[in-house]
Amino acid sequence: MTDRGILPSVGRTGSCYDNAAAESFNAILKKELVNRKVYSTRNHAIRDVTARTGSRCDHRRLHSAIDHRTPDQADTEWRQQHKAAARDQPSTTA
Repeated sequence: MTDRGILPSVGRTGSCYDNAAAESFNAILKKELVNRKVYSTRNHAIRDVTARTGSRCDHRRLHSAIDHRTPDQADTEWRQQHKAAARDQPSTTA
């Protein structure tokens, strides 16, 4: 997962602050889209899911959960912070 830039869950089992919203979204997406089709390739499935989720997200609406920024602004800031943090870490090669 980490080689693709995906961070694993940091919550504990049974914690109400864990990934409940994300897991619910993924379950609905899988039930309503993925399980109803047979994809010829993995890339075709990825393109289909990306097209569906990208078109449903309001990229201009300000969200209170992310300090009244758009999802694109929050994502860009997050990526810049993590890129800078990775660049500033000392090398572990010997």
